[in-house]
Amino acid sequence: MKQIQGGITAAKGFQAAGVEAAIKYRNRKDMALIYSQVPCTAAGTFTTNVVKAAPVLWDQRIVRESPYVQAVVVNSGIANACTGKEGLDCCAAESRCAGELLGIPADSVLVASTGVIGMQIPVDKITAGIGRLAAAKSDSPEAGTDAAKAIMTTDTVEKQIAVTFEISGKTVTLGGMCKGSGMIHPNMCTMLGFLTTDVKISRQMLQKALSADVVDSFNMISVDGDTSTNDTLLLLANGLAENEEITSEGKDYDSFCEALHYVTTYLAKKMAGDGEGATALFETKVIGAASKEDARTLAKSVICSSLTKAAIFGHDANWGRILCALGYSGAQFDPENVDLYFQSVSGKIHIYGKGVACDYSEEEATKILSDPEVTVLVDMHMGEQEATAWGCDLSYDYVKINADYRS
Repeated sequence: MKQIQGGITAAKGFQAAGVEAAIKYRNRKDMALIYSQVPCTAAGTFTTNVVKAAPVLWDQRIVRESPYVQAVVVNSGIANACTGKEGLDCCAAESRCAGELLGIPADSVLVASTGVIGMQIPVDKITAGIGRLAAAKSDSPEAGTDAAKAIMTTDTVEKQIAVTFEISGKTVTLGGMCKGSGMIHPNMCTMLGFLTTDVKISRQMLQKALSADVVDSFNMISVDGDTSTNDTLLLLANGLAENEEITSEGKDYDSFCEALHYVTTYLAKKMAGDGEGATALFETKVIGAASKEDARTLAKSVICSSLTKAAIFGHDANWGRILCALGYSGAQFDPENVDLYFQSVSGKIHIYGKGVACDYSEEEATKILSDPEVTVLVDMHMGEQEATAWGCDLSYDYVKINADYRS
């Protein structure tokens, strides 16, 4: 597997665009298009929040019922959530407009939105934006970057990646982009993620791969513990690599899943590290757990702890907060059998073991915790299972950003 330049336009037959439609923002791109020159099999995972945005309801039906998908239209600024029938009518208008301009069926068009909840999207602006997107679409890396920038809200950087790998003797490509900085606590599988590949794979196996993957990628991140109304992850496969179709588990399926996990983990970490107001990516790796579920639960509990996140921001080796978060996670363990470590590019330090604090240097710990990527390593000494979760520190700016979010 090799990482290459680009994102959603890297795979054969995919085009993209990003334009300014002034739906909420001014003087910045706020609409994106993903388009395949041929029909695609599609898979999706969506928020488990009972309150689901109109685009989520729309996409769930399309992914479940439509024979194929060929385009995705995305806007930022307004979430189209809690908007009733008018919100669903907007989704239908978007799909009709894109279908007419691209020459494809309306039920092959997926839609996604991110931004403020409760506001109605101006349909005239979004359909005008679709017109500009259709005219601007291109398979260039720059077009993919434009799309990645257009879906941002409070994100500080665009997030995209592409890889090539081998399946059945064919070189195939998988690319992706996502957005997410606040209201990030995916439980699906505010985040949006889009993946494109030229691999030929059946709809059943595509959905199986995606649903299994998110458990240890996007579902293992958290910025603020809030599961969005709009969480959506879509994967389109157009088959233009002309590999032998993947219709069952085996070597080719495993290769595809490996590449998929590389891409989704990369994007997940980019979201966690770009959390609103964040100064550091905060990773927790649990090893030696009794079960995989316990490992996930313990790791996620630590990165979700507001007190631990605040300590990471302050570069404070306050290991008691970590142990506390492990203790209320719901997993059962003996605290006197746990070892805790801090590590980063600056080194690794043992901070807790055998039920008490280790004899460590506060200065060395502070140096480690001052790096832009910090890891807490937790050894449970109970088994062979492990899991990793990703979050970020909690800074003053998080409150500032969210206090003014609707302004």
